[in-house]
Amino acid sequence: MSDRLLGAACLVAAACMAWAAQGYAAAISYEPVGPRAFPLLLAALLAAGGAWLVCKPSPDRGQYAQLPLRLLGLCVGAVFLYAAAFETLGFPLATALMAVPVGMAFGGSALKSLAAGAGLGVGGYFMFDRLLDVVLPAGWLAPLLRGL
Repeated sequence: MSDRLLGAACLVAAACMAWAAQGYAAAISYEPVGPRAFPLLLAALLAAGGAWLVCKPSPDRGQYAQLPLRLLGLCVGAVFLYAAAFETLGFPLATALMAVPVGMAFGGSALKSLAAGAGLGVGGYFMFDRLLDVVLPAGWLAPLLRGL
C-alpha cells in the first residue's frame, strides 16, 4: 500500500512541476528547446514512475523487502548534496557522485553504481548540451569536456 501512496504523491508532484514549468520562458531565445524542457521532461519521468507504482501488481510479502529507513535517508541526503554541489562540481561529476549511494541503496556494488553514474552524467550532459542545446554546468570537468 505504501508504494501506491508514493506513486500517487509522485503523480501529484509531477502535475505540480508541469504546471509550474509552464511559465518558464527565456527573456532572449538563446536555446531552441527553452528553459521549460528540462522540468517538463523530469515531470514526465516522475509521472511515469508514479503511474507504474500505482498500477503495478501487488507483490507477495515474502518476496518483497522494503527499503530500510536508513537507506532511504541516504538517498534523500545524496539528492540534497547533489543539489548543493550541482553548479560547483557540474552536472557530470555531481550526477556520478550522487548515483553511488543511491545505486548502493538499491543493491548495486560501489563500482557498478559509479560506472552507471558516470555513464548517466556524461551521457546526459552530452545529450542536453550537444543534442538539445540546453546549457548545463560542466563544473570541474569543463576543460576536459570542451575538447570532446
